[in-house]
Amino acid sequence: MTGEARCASPVRSGGVSEKNRDGKRTARERLAVEREKQRHAERRRRTLIVGASIVCVLGLAAVIGVLAANAGKNKSSEKAGPVVVPSGAQGKDSLAIPVGKDGARSTLTVWEDVRCPACQAFEVAYRPTLHELVDSGKLRIEYHLVRLIDGNLGGTGSLRGANAAACAQDAGKFRDYHDVLYANQPKETDDAYADNAKLIDLAGKVGGLDTPAFRKCVKDGTHDSWVNKAHKAFQTSGFNATPTVLLGGKNIYQDQTMTPAKLKQMVEAADHG
Repeated sequence: MTGEARCASPVRSGGVSEKNRDGKRTARERLAVEREKQRHAERRRRTLIVGASIVCVLGLAAVIGVLAANAGKNKSSEKAGPVVVPSGAQGKDSLAIPVGKDGARSTLTVWEDVRCPACQAFEVAYRPTLHELVDSGKLRIEYHLVRLIDGNLGGTGSLRGANAAACAQDAGKFRDYHDVLYANQPKETDDAYADNAKLIDLAGKVGGLDTPAFRKCVKDGTHDSWVNKAHKAFQTSGFNATPTVLLGGKNIYQDQTMTPAKLKQMVEAADHG
């Protein structure tokens, strides 16, 4: 009995001590586990920060690369070259393509961009009246082709389209091809006219225009420098939007009361006057 008691007593006393030791050990283990979790979380946080930083740097590099590439494209599209004036171009520095008789008493000066939706809206609304007045000898139009949208949205559709229109002028088909470009104008954000094949395809809508000479003129960018010179003249003129439509020096496009009928009345009055 005594032995069992001695045996039992140490067990009870030792059991309490063992429990205390187990409790302390368990607490230390939990603390160690918690610290390890914290260290793991910290390492993970640092890894994410470094990874995000790398992504940001790479993203910034990509953006810079795109901007540099676009800048290079714009720079190349404005490269210096001989200014080849389209056949029959007139005005200061021969930057205007005339439509109509020289003896007309009224001259309408139009600054346009073939990618410009507002220019298309003007052409669609006023075209019948303009054709009527030109064909009757009462009005002469001077078209200046610029590349405003290329600068605003990027691309070369304004330049390529203007060059193609100048090539059509060489062939004596400017007015018809000009109308075809606006009738088939893509969305402003769609740089479809940057494709010479598209411009040549549209030439098929104008009788006698799709010739080897026209195709070569379009593909070679024969009048690119002339278009760029016209655009610089637009920039230095103080104009800031297309279309800019001047009659007698007044920008009639800004006149909210202007209509095709009113324009016709003004031109006919000048013709009679």
